[in-house]
Amino acid sequence: MKKLDLSNLRVHIQPPATDYKPVEHRKYTLMQSDRSNEISLTIGQDFNTAATLSKQRDELLAEWIPQMGQYVLLGRMHISDGDFDEQYAKIRYMIYEREADLLLTAILYGDKELLSHYPWLLNSPIYVRFQSDFPEYNKIQYYGTAREYLNKSIQMI
Repeated sequence: MKKLDLSNLRVHIQPPATDYKPVEHRKYTLMQSDRSNEISLTIGQDFNTAATLSKQRDELLAEWIPQMGQYVLLGRMHISDGDFDEQYAKIRYMIYEREADLLLTAILYGDKELLSHYPWLLNSPIYVRFQSDFPEYNKIQYYGTAREYLNKSIQMI
């Protein structure tokens, strides 16, 4: 994904989740279609496992978790787990690390109703865990706050 086109973002909220609840352990499954360039975001109490059954596992999973008196948005990206060699894992890591900003922008823009009802979430930190069986690509990185990503999405419209 070179440039994020928010007009291609399709958001689906899985009941019993709504625009406003739950906050704690609210889960996001973000996937992009290579063919149509459509971005699909599922919001719910569970990850959209039906959408993540692809062998490639090219998605961003994220959830709001309570941590030390505040909420944190914790994302996960699958790099490798014995399914790719080290060279391919390196390529996946470099691509996902570069595109994490755009993908996080899509999640937060797609769930802007929740953020408007809980404005204190705007100051919450965001971390992404890159999951790999190779230690150099198995890491957690800080990506700023929700406010920064919502501001980015406004600039993209």
